[in-house]
Order: sequence, then C-alpha cells, then structure tokens
Amino acid sequence: MTEPQDDPKEEPTIEELRAETASLQRQLQEVTETARARVIRAELKAEAVRAGMIDLDGLKLLDAGTIKLNSDGEVEGASAIMAKFKRDKPWLFGALSSSSRATPPAAEPPRQKRASEMSPDEYRAARAELLRRR
Repeated sequence: MTEPQDDPKEEPTIEELRAETASLQRQLQEVTETARARVIRAELKAEAVRAGMIDLDGLKLLDAGTIKLNSDGEVEGASAIMAKFKRDKPWLFGALSSSSRATPPAAEPPRQKRASEMSPDEYRAARAELLRRR
C-alpha cells in the first residue's frame, strides 16, 4: 500500500499572509488613484472643449489636487472651474462656436485686377512679372 506523503507545498504563515494583504491593498490604492485621476482628466477635457479651449495641454496648469469627484463620479463644479480658468488665462480659449472654424469660401472667385484699375506702379510691376514668367 501507499504511505501518505507530505504535501510539498507548505502553508503560508500569518505574517506572510499579512504582508501579501498589505501589498495588495497598496496596489488597490494605487489603481484607484490612477483611475480617479483619469476620470478627472476626462471630465476636465470635456468641459474645456465645451468652454472653447484651443489647446488642451493648458489643462496641465490646473491644480488637480484640489479637484474632487462627487458620488456620481463627476467633477464637482467643473463648469465653475473652467469659467475661473477662462478668466485667469483667456489666451488658452478661443471664441465659442458650434460650427467649424474654417473660413467659408468667397462668394465669387477672385479675379485679376484689370490694367485700367491699376496705378502706374502696379501696372509696371504686373507687366514685369508677366514678362518674367515667359
């Protein structure tokens, strides 16, 4: 018959379990803080876009340590924070617009100026440019 063999794997001691628990708690705290910071950053980016911020790198100027999340996971007073930031650093913001910032095309295609509309100096410069192209 076979004799009972000892399990090659030893049971961890209480001290080892406590150390592992403490390590896992530290890791959980770090992950929670990282997630909190990402949520704050995302909320501030969304609010900055709504406020008309030109360059979102300007958000690095905000003190993120003072910003708090409410129970719903949203930044408390995000619009007030952006309004104050806009007053303090207006060069980071452009004019509010819900449409594209591209300029619309001219109603008529640009036409060349006629010789009769040019001054004598403009005529000489335009004529010299034409002769140079040939």
